[in-house]
Amino acid sequence: MPQPEPLPPRSAATEPRALVDAHGLSIALGGRTILDHVDMTVSRGEIVTVIGPNGAGKSTLVKILLGLLKPDAGSVGRAPGLTVGYVPQRFPLENLVPLTVERLITMTVRAGRAAVTAALEETGIPHLRDADAAGLSGGEFQRALIARALLRDPDLLVLDEPVQGVDFTGETKLYRLIGEIRDRRGCGVVLISHDLHVVMAESDRVICLNGHVCCEGVPETIRTDPEFMRLFGPAAARHLAIYPHAHDHDHGHDHEHEHGERAAS
Repeated sequence: MPQPEPLPPRSAATEPRALVDAHGLSIALGGRTILDHVDMTVSRGEIVTVIGPNGAGKSTLVKILLGLLKPDAGSVGRAPGLTVGYVPQRFPLENLVPLTVERLITMTVRAGRAAVTAALEETGIPHLRDADAAGLSGGEFQRALIARALLRDPDLLVLDEPVQGVDFTGETKLYRLIGEIRDRRGCGVVLISHDLHVVMAESDRVICLNGHVCCEGVPETIRTDPEFMRLFGPAAARHLAIYPHAHDHDHGHDHEHEHGERAAS
């Protein structure tokens, strides 16, 4: 894996608590340009949501930010000692069964029983510790993957399509959970989604990607951005919903069973 490049010195006023600072990222794969001069910065305590259609380069961008792919041009600076918790778009569960939830989340991380208990409680699934991972609903499986990422005590949490295979009720609960994790831990969050119809209101910035950054801004302004409407059409702009994170609810753990489809492996 390529070694992270240290972030250059910056004043707090210009780039406060930056975790990742990418400039001019370009890459072509199979003769096709996937990313073209993409800039992206994520700071501690910030939620950045990247939306775009399938094939827009979102997962490629994540791999470059994590150092799993080297861009053809551009650079990525990472804060010294940066720890990343990653929830991948696909998890090859069929190669790992039979397996309990506890085993699933500790396969690549050394963690004591207390740490595992804390991660499962934080994601609202302590009752599923000994459950068969293959039998989880979509929402439960995504919560288990988030618990797995949290065991690394990440500075930056990267979630690639975290609501896939989840029904609407489970989806809103997962968005709430992500916001609560940021509020509680103060970590940076990168949320990748191809769902153009729902954007988490707690996002500090939304980046619309289609090979290049088409537009960027706070959630409330994205739907009226001419570039958003040009790229995704006026219908997408009309139906874009900003999922609110109300602060008058109980932030305790929600143990309701979520009846989503099983997450795709």
